[in-house]
Amino acid sequence: MINWSNLKAVLFDLDGTLLNRDQSLASFLEHQYQRIPAFHAMGKQAFIRRFVELDQKGYVWKDRVYQSLVEEGQLELDWQELLADYVLSFRHHCIGFPGLIEMLEALKLRNYKLGIITNGFGDFQMNTIRGLGIEGYFDEILVSEIEGLRKPDIRIFQLALQRLGVRPEEAIFVGDHPVNDVEAGMHAGMLGIWKEEDGLGRPACAALTIRELPELLDMISA
Repeated sequence: MINWSNLKAVLFDLDGTLLNRDQSLASFLEHQYQRIPAFHAMGKQAFIRRFVELDQKGYVWKDRVYQSLVEEGQLELDWQELLADYVLSFRHHCIGFPGLIEMLEALKLRNYKLGIITNGFGDFQMNTIRGLGIEGYFDEILVSEIEGLRKPDIRIFQLALQRLGVRPEEAIFVGDHPVNDVEAGMHAGMLGIWKEEDGLGRPACAALTIRELPELLDMISA
């Protein structure tokens, strides 16, 4: 039985947990396709499908994605310009999962300290957070490039706990990746909560599970 009365901090992953990355990427790609006529030689569905395949749920950075697209499609485009467009424009297409803002507001009303730990490039991830309109809810935001540490290294979790001023047993970590988020958070001493994501496998550790963000509030209130 979990004693939720000891809980002082709630930490989250970003992509696939707070950010609906699939919908956000689809919105961006639709817009980029419309703006860049050279992509039309591939056809919209083929362009989007191949981008998503190369992207591998965000675990491949877009320099490699665009290089492959340009080469495979024999497109008269500069992959570096396409990458710059992605970095500049993606923030305008960020879509959160249902109930995101309501959940964060409820957690703040309960006086929990909130944090984000995310892998990725500093400016890009911060712009994504701002694109979602959620930066102000968080007491600490740790991005791997800025910190010089990357999940599943437990030191980035320990650093977040230190900055929040809480012990591991007083915090939970919510994420979609079974290893980088859930298992790593639990190895750092926190309670891990898996936000189910198809195609990533399941955590090896015994973790609590949610499918939608509002379920977290019901869980904590139980």
